[in-house]
Amino acid sequence: MAVITSRAPALLQKAAAAAVAAIGLLHGGPASAIGLLQAYQAALQNDPTYRMAGYDYEVGQEYAKIGRSGLLPNISGNYSASKVRADVTATNILNQEQTTHPQYISRVASVTVRQTVLNLDAVARYKQGKAQTGMSEAIFDSQAQDLALRLTSAYIDALFANEQLKLALAQREALREQRKVNDRLFEKGEGTRTDMLETQAKLDSAEADVLEAQDSLTTNLAALSGIVGAEVTALDELAPSFRLMPLSPAGFDEWKALAMQHNPDLSAATQAVEVARYEVSKSRAGHAPRLDFVASYSKNASDTLNTYNQDSTQRAVGIQLTVPLYAGGYVSAVTRQAVASQEKARADLQGKTDKVLVDLRKQYSLVVSSVARIQALDKAVESGQLLVKATEQSIKGGVRINLDLLNARQQLYASQRDLARSRYAYLLGMLRLRADAGMLGMDDVREMATYFR
Repeated sequence: MAVITSRAPALLQKAAAAAVAAIGLLHGGPASAIGLLQAYQAALQNDPTYRMAGYDYEVGQEYAKIGRSGLLPNISGNYSASKVRADVTATNILNQEQTTHPQYISRVASVTVRQTVLNLDAVARYKQGKAQTGMSEAIFDSQAQDLALRLTSAYIDALFANEQLKLALAQREALREQRKVNDRLFEKGEGTRTDMLETQAKLDSAEADVLEAQDSLTTNLAALSGIVGAEVTALDELAPSFRLMPLSPAGFDEWKALAMQHNPDLSAATQAVEVARYEVSKSRAGHAPRLDFVASYSKNASDTLNTYNQDSTQRAVGIQLTVPLYAGGYVSAVTRQAVASQEKARADLQGKTDKVLVDLRKQYSLVVSSVARIQALDKAVESGQLLVKATEQSIKGGVRINLDLLNARQQLYASQRDLARSRYAYLLGMLRLRADAGMLGMDDVREMATYFR
C-alpha cells in the first residue's frame, strides 16, 4: 500500500473535485449516507488542521531556496541624481579671493556583482535550509497520516455511538414488550407484582440509556462534521460480512524496522537534529574569514565638485577578503547556545523514538489479540441469539420465567456491543499500526472503506 507522500498543493487540487462531490452528497438529504472514502476526500479539502499543515509545508519549501541564495551571485544596481549648488572660493591671478556659485546635476549609475568564493556561514545556511525543508516535508506527511487517523477515528466513533443507540432502543423496546406481557399475566393472576416492578425499573434505566446514546451520537457526528467541513447526518454502516486482514509483515521486528525508517515523526526529529547541527556550524563561522569576488561598472557625471563637468566610466574586478577579529564575545555565546539546542534536539529524537516504538508495540499487540477477541465474540453473539430463542421456548413450556428472558437479552446486547467495539478497535489498530510504521496511505483508507456499506 502506498505511503502518503503527496505534497500540499497537488494533493489539495487533486482532492478538490472529489471533495465537492462528497459535500454535495452530504447536503443531498437526510437519507443519503456519506462513505468513509468520500468523507476523507472532503476532509482533505476542508479540515482546518490539515489546511494549516499545507500552508506550513509551503513555508518550509522556501527554506532550501533561501539557504541557496547565499551561494549564488548577488547583483545590485544603483542610480542617483542630485541637484548641486556649490560655493567655491578661490584666489585669482591677482591674489584676490573670488567666490563663485556653480550649479549642476550630479549623476551616478553603477552595477555591482558579488559572488561568494569562501563563506562558511553561507554554506552552513544552505545545508540548514535543505534540512529545514526536509523537516517540513516530514511534518506534512505526519499531518497527512494524522488526518486519515482522525477522520477514521471520528467516523468509527460516530458509527459506534449509532450502534449503541440502536442497541439501547432495541433493549428499551424489548423491555416495553416485556412490561406488556407482565401486565397481562398479572391481570390473569399468573404474574407477580415483583416481576412488573422489576421490568419497570429496568425500562426506566433503558430510557436513560437511550437519551445518553442519542447525546453521544449527536456529539460524535458534530466532531466528524468539523473535520469533513459540512454537516453529517448519516454514515455507511459496518458491512455484515466482516473479514480479518492478514497482518503483513507478521513479526514485530519487521514493523519496528519499518518505523525506524519511514515514521514521519522520527524523520522530522532527525531533520531537526540536522538543522541544529548546521546552526552550530553557522555560529562557528562567525570566526571564519570571508572571500568574495566583486565586479562593478559605473558611469559618473559631475560626481563631485572636483569632477565638475566631467563624465567618467569605471570598470573594476577584484576580490574582497573580510577577516572578523573581535565581536565582543557574540560568536562564542551564540555557538554555545547552538550546541545546547543540538543536544536538546538529540534528546527529543530519542524521546520520540521511544514513544513511537511503545505505541507500535501497543498497536501490534492490539491487532494480534483482536483477532482472537473478535472470533470469540462472534461465537458469543451466536450463542446469545440461540439462548434468547431457547429461553422464549422454555417460558412457553413453563420451565423459565420472564426474568430469565430479560437476562438473556441483556447478555446478547452486551455481546453485540462488545463485538462492534472490538471490530472497530481492530480496524483503527490496523491503521494506527501502519501510521506508526510510516506506511499509512490513501490505499489503506480506500481498503478500510470497503468494510462499510
